[in-house]
Amino acid sequence: MTRRVATYLRVSTHKDQTVENQRLVLADWIAAKGYSLAAEFVDEGISGAKGRDKRPGLDAMMKAAVLGKFDMVAVVELSRLGRSLSHLVQIGTELQALGVDLFLHRQALDSSTPFGRMQFGMLGVLAEYERDLIRERTLEGLARAKKQGKTLGRPTVSPGKEQKIAALLKAGTPINRIRRIAQVGVSAIYRIKKEMESCPTTN
Repeated sequence: MTRRVATYLRVSTHKDQTVENQRLVLADWIAAKGYSLAAEFVDEGISGAKGRDKRPGLDAMMKAAVLGKFDMVAVVELSRLGRSLSHLVQIGTELQALGVDLFLHRQALDSSTPFGRMQFGMLGVLAEYERDLIRERTLEGLARAKKQGKTLGRPTVSPGKEQKIAALLKAGTPINRIRRIAQVGVSAIYRIKKEMESCPTTN
C-alpha cells in the first residue's frame, strides 16, 4: 500500500522567506519514493521558538495524526519542526506512539528504518543531555548571583513608590507613562491597580 505522507513547512518571521523551496524539496522526495501526499501543514511567519499552541499548522498536524490521516510526517530539516532538540524528540515520540513515522530530509533521518530509529534514539539521549546542561547552568548562575549578593526574582516595589503609582492611577495617568515615571514593570502597576479596585478607599 502506498504510504501517505504529510508535509510540515515553516518559515520564521524573516521577510522574503517562503515555504515554496521546502514544498518543492519534499514533493521531489515523495515522488521519488512513490509515496502520496496526504496533507500539507504550514506555519508561515512563525518562529520555531513558539510552542504548539502558537503554531496552528503544527497543532492541526498533530490532531490529524491522532485521526490516522497519514503514515509519515516529512520535514525539510530538524529546525523547521522543533524549537529545540528536546521539543523535536517530544514531537517524534508522540508521532511514533500514534504509529506515524518521521522523516527529516536534510538529516536523512527516517524513523521507519532500523538505522533511523537508532538515530532517533541518539537524539533522545542528546536531548536529555541538553536538558541537564541547561539545568546545571541555571543552578550555577543562581549560585553565582547569590554569592555576589544579587537579589533573585522580581524586584520589590517600595511602599513609597506604590503610593506614588496609586496616586498616578487615580489621576488617570496612562500605564505606559506611569511605567516611565516610576521605573517599574507594567505587571507591578497592574498589581497595584488590581489591589486598588478590590479594596476601594472611601472618601
